[in-house]
Amino acid sequence: MPLPARRFLPSMTALSALEAIDRLGSVTAAAEELALSQSAVSKQLLTLEDALGVSLASRDGNRLRLSPAAQSYAAEIREALARIGQASMRLSVNPSGGSLSLAILPTFGMRWLMPRLPRFAESHPEITIHMGTRLARFNFAAEGFDAAIHYGAADWPGCAHLKLRAETVLPVCAPALLTRHTVARPSDLLGLPLLHIQTRPMAWADWLAHWGVKAAVPHGTLHDQFSTITQAAIHGLGVALLPDYLADAPIARGELVPAWGGATPALGAYWLVWPKEKSHDPALRQFRDWLASEAETEDPLPR
Repeated sequence: MPLPARRFLPSMTALSALEAIDRLGSVTAAAEELALSQSAVSKQLLTLEDALGVSLASRDGNRLRLSPAAQSYAAEIREALARIGQASMRLSVNPSGGSLSLAILPTFGMRWLMPRLPRFAESHPEITIHMGTRLARFNFAAEGFDAAIHYGAADWPGCAHLKLRAETVLPVCAPALLTRHTVARPSDLLGLPLLHIQTRPMAWADWLAHWGVKAAVPHGTLHDQFSTITQAAIHGLGVALLPDYLADAPIARGELVPAWGGATPALGAYWLVWPKEKSHDPALRQFRDWLASEAETEDPLPR
C-alpha cells in the first residue's frame, strides 16, 4: 500500500503530543509525561493543526479542549503508535529474524502449546514468538497481535482459522457433594449449584442438551479461568464442567469425582486464528504450517 502524501504524515512528536493530551486530559499532564515544557506541547499541537489544515481544539485562556473529531483522530493515532512501538521492540529484540505476536488462552497455552514450542524454536531459531494472555475476542488492529489461539467456532470475523484440537468435557464435583445429593440422571444436576466459566456461557446448556435435557440452566458463580473454577469445585462450591485433561489429575487425587456419566464431546474446539490480510506474513506462515503438523486430533493433552 503506497504511503499518503507527506502532509498527511505529521511528525511523531506532534502526534505523540496530541495522543497524550487526549489520554491524560491536559497539556500539563502531557508535558510531564513527554518530558517537554507546556509551551512545547502546545506548539506541537499548533504544528499539527497547520499540517492538517484543521482546528483540533478550542482554547479559553489556559484551558484547551480537544474537539470530538480530534478525540476520534487521537484514538486512531494511539493504535498506530502502539503498533509502531511493538514493531520497533520486536526488531530490537530479534534484529536478524522475524517475530510473531500471539494471544493465547492461559490453560490451553500452558498444557498444549508450551510443551511443543521447543520443537518450533529448534526448527525456526530465526523467529521469536511474543505471547500475551487474552480470554475473549479482541480487535487485532488495536491490540497488535498477529494471531490468537481461540476456543469456540470458526467464526471470528475477518479471520482465517486452523483447527488445533476438539475437546471433551466432564461434570465434576467434590465427593462430599454427592453424599448429600443423589444424581441418577443428568437432569438431577439442575438441583446442585452449577459453576460457570466466563468464556463459555453456554457450556452447561450445551451439555444438558446433549443428554436431552431441555430446561433453563440455573445461574451460579461465574469464574474467569479454569484454575479458579477447578478450585471452587474441589472446595465443594458446586459442579464444574471441565475439559477431561483438567479433570483427570484432581480425580486421580480424590479431590473431585465425576458428578454423572463420562466425558462427552464439546461443541467448541481450539483454533489458531489470524487476520486474513496477514496470511502471507512470513513468520506467521512458518508458525501456522508447523502448528498444522502438531494439530493431531488423537494427540492427548498432557495431564
